Amino acid sequence: RIAMRGECLCGEVMFEISDSLPKIYQCHCSLCRKQSGAASNAGLLVAKENFRWLKGEEGIASYVKDTGFRGDFCPHCGSVVPNPFRDRPYFWVPAGALDDGAPLEIAVHICTASKASWDAIAPETPRFDDLPELSELIELTAPSA
Repeated sequence: RIAMRGECLCGEVMFEISDSLPKIYQCHCSLCRKQSGAASNAGLLVAKENFRWLKGEEGIASYVKDTGFRGDFCPHCGSVVPNPFRDRPYFWVPAGALDDGAPLEIAVHICTASKASWDAIAPETPRFDDLPELSELIELTAPSA
């Protein structure tokens, strides 16, 4: 087991995950591009029992689209921060908010059919044109045994 900490840009929101090394998925849909300001949004799915807020949870702001797309962020600096992953017992954690230099692995790319024209994806990484079933995404990104 490892422990990795993360925080927003200003340090008002801090969290910790303790688990076997999780894997990253990158979503290339237009919503994730707009939320992240980059070609894709890189995230981890962490079981609730392996996630802990250290500071600032009570001040987090949220934006939820009518489709269910949710973005939580620090109201001070605007950084994207973890949020509960739909109705599943997981937290979505933005990989870029992690402080530690753990050797994380990108396990899968999703929503590649709607990627930006300037986005290049490594050919050896598994990919889905659309969203896979949530159970499949959770399985693909599960920590290595």
